[in-house]
Amino acid sequence: MKLVVGLGNPGEKYRFTRHNIGFMFIERLSGTVGAPVTRKRCYSLVGEGFLDDLKIVLAKPQTYMNLSGLAVSALSDYYRADIADLLVVCDDLDLPFGRIRLRPKGGSGGHRGLQSIITTLGSSEFPRLRVGIGKSGEAVDYVLGRFTAEDEVMLASILSIGVEAVITACRDGLEPAMNRFNGWEFVPEEA
Repeated sequence: MKLVVGLGNPGEKYRFTRHNIGFMFIERLSGTVGAPVTRKRCYSLVGEGFLDDLKIVLAKPQTYMNLSGLAVSALSDYYRADIADLLVVCDDLDLPFGRIRLRPKGGSGGHRGLQSIITTLGSSEFPRLRVGIGKSGEAVDYVLGRFTAEDEVMLASILSIGVEAVITACRDGLEPAMNRFNGWEFVPEEA
């Protein structure tokens, strides 16, 4: 079983903000694995589906970003998921928009959602997919801002590649997925 958790903030106000790219990712992945993310469980909206014979649990914590660890800990306990079975998807200010990066473990990099999970689980040894949103201006205003119209054109491709990376990680393992996708970068087509 794999527990894939996308980080974000609940509510319409935050729905299309950069900080909610984890939620957008889960919505995209839910269609691929046939798992509508609508059931309320463990401080989250949850969906359960299958990728071949592998059970996939998708979750969008409803605790707000800074308390994501509360939901992830409850989900891990409920599903009896080992830390290696967890994969967290979140935004990353330090990666340029259009880049993704899978990692088997690591620090929070200043991301409060990741820090909450690390603190609550007592470990940073869980896989994560960081989706680059770039950096511009004041960090709080930027992450809580909406994507530009230009960015939205790229976003569908970025989310699709991210889904492909997670599916590869689930089927083939994290290392093959890292080798295949960590160098990927969205390149707009020439007009």
